[in-house]
Amino acid sequence: MFSAETTALLRAVLEEVCEEIPVSEVGVRTHVASKILEAAAKGQRSTDALRTAGRKALEPPTRWR
Repeated sequence: MFSAETTALLRAVLEEVCEEIPVSEVGVRTHVASKILEAAAKGQRSTDALRTAGRKALEPPTRWR
């Protein structure tokens, strides 16, 4: 469970990262949110680290990774 302050940060980062993603794209937004939450759960609580995690979630998958 995250503090109210951290929860607000997570929501703000999600909205920023997904500003170009329509609200109707629930699957994409959920995927981004899960990656941001995963990063926060690992202790990455800076805005920059959370933004990076969210933006990385939007990168196309590749077979060679």
